Amino acid sequence: MKKTAGAILVKKGRVLLTKRNVEPFSGCWCLPGGHVEPGESVEETIVREVKEETGLDFEPVFFMKDLEEVPRMHWLAEVSFFTGSFSGNVNIDHKEVQEAGWFGKDDLKEMKFAFNHKKILEKYFEKNG
Repeated sequence: MKKTAGAILVKKGRVLLTKRNVEPFSGCWCLPGGHVEPGESVEETIVREVKEETGLDFEPVFFMKDLEEVPRMHWLAEVSFFTGSFSGNVNIDHKEVQEAGWFGKDDLKEMKFAFNHKKILEKYFEKNG
């Protein structure tokens, strides 16, 4: 089974989302994150992926695990999601990310999301307001 990691970066009640520039789900919004590389922990993965995709330095704190399944893609992955502190300025990698932005809970309703990230954000906001 594939292993991936995602980051829930929150500033003033708003979450940082990136719009994918690659398939699958090109043009959809998602949490920064990606695949765990061989020999890498999920914590190392999320620190690396956040830096690559957003330019931010990230100190992860485990939030939850979820099983992500996309049958049409034959995709099944165990995903570890993290919150935590971060520093720096958002500077996206245009190879993987079209754009990035900070969004409030109410903004999420109308957005088109990749993977199961909308469900994860709903769980996050349920627990954290």
